[in-house]
This record gives sequence, structure tokens and C-alpha cells, in this order.
Amino acid sequence: MRLSHTLGRTSVAFDDPNLVSSGGLVPVLALADRAGLRDLADEHLSVPADKGANAGLKVASLVGGMVAGADSIDDMAVLRHGGMSRVFAWAYAPSTLGSFLRSFAFGHVRQLDAIASRFLIALAGLTRLLGDPVGSADAVSGGGYALLDVDDTIIEVHGHAKQGAGFGYSKVRGLNALLATLATATTAPVIVAQRLRKGSTGSPRGAKRLVGDAVKTTRRLLGKSQPVLVRMDSAFYGRGAVHAALAGGAAVSVTVRMNQAVKKAIAAIDQDAWTTIEYTDAVFDEITGRWISRAEVAEIRFVAFASAKKSERVPGRLVVRRIPDFNAEKKRAAGQGTLFDVWRFHGFFTTADPAILDTVAVDKTHRQHAIVEQVHADLKDSALAHLPSGVFTANAAWLVLAVIAFNLTRAASTIAAPDLARATTATIRRQLITVPARVASSARRITLHLPKSWPWETAWTALFDRVSDPPPALAA
Repeated sequence: MRLSHTLGRTSVAFDDPNLVSSGGLVPVLALADRAGLRDLADEHLSVPADKGANAGLKVASLVGGMVAGADSIDDMAVLRHGGMSRVFAWAYAPSTLGSFLRSFAFGHVRQLDAIASRFLIALAGLTRLLGDPVGSADAVSGGGYALLDVDDTIIEVHGHAKQGAGFGYSKVRGLNALLATLATATTAPVIVAQRLRKGSTGSPRGAKRLVGDAVKTTRRLLGKSQPVLVRMDSAFYGRGAVHAALAGGAAVSVTVRMNQAVKKAIAAIDQDAWTTIEYTDAVFDEITGRWISRAEVAEIRFVAFASAKKSERVPGRLVVRRIPDFNAEKKRAAGQGTLFDVWRFHGFFTTADPAILDTVAVDKTHRQHAIVEQVHADLKDSALAHLPSGVFTANAAWLVLAVIAFNLTRAASTIAAPDLARATTATIRRQLITVPARVASSARRITLHLPKSWPWETAWTALFDRVSDPPPALAA
């Protein structure tokens, strides 16, 4: 590809009042309106004074800007150009939206959490975001677990004016975001709960409340019949988070720390109980029908928190994966030989039903819980590239709005094309959202003229047709 003319023979003018840079915002924000985003914000958000006026329109503006790629308050100016005022009303100035966010108190952030939860449930009812629509018989069939993953991440910040910023476990100065994602065997993850915390906070702080909220939202999304498995790493191996999951009717799968009780349980596992598993560099032997691998897995009955009072003890299964310790000889030479000088052991505690997930299956399922980190990376490549305000509660609200934008984008891609539902937000934005369009009107009807031969025209048209007037039954 090369220029058809030299730059000397090319001129540029920013003077067309009928062009928009993100034509895909039209069907996406129409979907948000169908799911009641503005109405939910107007009903549940009570930000005081004139800063909180028209909360629904301001929330929709912020979410729309994030869907279009904004990752700071100044970037919200992307909504105010060319023909945008002809297809959207009340696109607020960045300064107005910034003042709105800075007026949030912690209670308003919790109100926004409730809005995000209700909005996700409405989206799931309108689309196949989590498979079949909520309440259908097929939505809870299959017998497999829905996977609810909980993990935190540090969002790096710069400057000394950020409230709550600090150095956490990653040694990076920032704020700590705790997220819970939900996925089924056939759907990409959506975010069901979120919380922004100080950068220096420990991972399990506030996890009990978040896990409880996440399980409740999951139950409202999938129904009470669907088994749910909450997967967490060792930072969340504590009574608070585990009991919150169990109280909501979910099972848990949480990595354990190698304390004396766990080591004693591992030592009690019979040598004949170990099963070779498919692992890194494993080879399947067709003659024996087994995997040839240096990784093995076994399980033993185990009671978590056995030193606590009886009501807080949790019976379940300790599943252990062992792989060769290639430093064993070096350790013995240094006088560090122990019970575990031949193998390295990785254990996790689970209450999953062995009739649904046997030892090998539950190990494989637990090892996949890092999918939540892909969601972290996706958010940081989108609206969470920055936390734009110096006010902590404004940044906490920004996180919730980023989650709303993430789930809305995921729902739109689910309608547009099944293979696009698992794409990253950047890919969805490139194919469906940032499509240039020219606005024309005739006989009181607005027409968007989009690029001829757009590679993803079919997917874009499918999305537009599903949300256009007269409204079709989106769940059909």
C-alpha cells in the first residue's frame, strides 16, 4: 500500500458537520437503552446538587465514551464532533462529566454497583450473553459448573495526587481492583462484581463482601438450579471468602498455602493414588490410552480451617498436583533435603461434587482460573488504561463504568457474530464500533452511510437489525 498522491498534492480540512468516527455507537447505545441503563441510573443514583442532575444521561455518556475507546475524562470529547449531535442528544462535555464523577461518595459508588448488576441481568435477558436467555430450561441444563473467578490486579498510577495510591504486592504504585468474572462452558466471561481498593491493601480485604455479591448476581443470572464453582488463588484462602461462596450455594476451588496441615495430608496420600495427567509437553500414548507426562494428580479428604471453631470448618477435597523438582539434587547438596525433595506439589481445596468433576477434571478446571487475568488485561487495554481522577471515589465509579462498558461491548458482539463474542474489546471496537459514518437525512429519516466493502458489514448489520425500530424480540 502506498499513497496515491504525494502529500504536496493533498489537503486536509476538518469541516464536515455530517461525519461521525464511531458509527457503531448507534446500535450499541440502542442496546444499552433497551436494557434500561439510563432509567436505572435515574432511579438508583442520588448524586447531590446540580452535579448529579440527569444522572442517566451522564452515565450513558461516560459508558458510550468508554465503548468508543476513551480511557480518560478528556477523551470523552470523542462524543462531541461532526454529526454526533444529529444521532445523539445530550453528549456532555468532559468537564461536566469530570465534575459528576468527583461528586461521588462511597455510597454513590455502591449505588452504581447495583446499577451494573441490574444492567448485566437485563443484558443477559435480551441477548445470549450467557447462553440461552435467563429463565429458559436450556440455560441450566448440562450439569456442568458455571465458573466464577475472583482475583485482583494493580492499576498503575503516576503522580502523588491520587488518593489511595500505594505500593502493593506487585511493588508497583497504583490502586487495587478486585473483580469477579462469570463464564460458562460455551460463553466468554462477563464481570459480575467489582471493587476498587487502596493500592497497599492485601488481596483478601473486602473479598467476603464481593464474593457474596458476585454469587447473588450469578444466581439471578443463571437460576438456582445451575451449579456454580468459585475459583480463587491462595491469597483468598480464608474463612471469609470461602464461607461467602458457600452461603450463596456455590462450591469453591481455592489454592491452599503449604502449611503443616496441608503437608501432612499430602504425605498421607497413597502412592498408588497418583494419576498421570495431560500437562505441559505431555504426549498421548494411543496403545495404552494414557498420557505420558511427568505430572500427576491425586486427592484426599480434607477439612479446611480445622483449627477454627466447628461451625467454621469446611469438609471437602484436597486435590494435589505434583511435578518433578529439578532442583532436588541441588537442595540435597545444600543440606535442604525434605519430604518434598523429589516433587513439587501444588494443592487446592475444593467442595466440587466428585460426581460432576473427578480428580483429573477438577484439577484441569482449577488450572484454568487464570482466565480472569485475561479480563484484567482487556480492561487495562481499554477504559482502565488510566484511573483519571485524583479523587478515590471518582476512580471507584470509573471502574464500575468500565465494567458496564465491558459487559455492554460483550453483549453487542454476542448479537453481531458468535465468533466475535470471545474477541478482545479492542477487536470488537475495531470491527463494530469505530466505523466511520456520514449522517444524511431525508423525509425526517436519518441514514448512516458507512464505508463500502467494510469487512465486517454482516456482523455490524446483524447488530443494527436486532436493536432497530420497531423493536424485535431480542431474546428470540
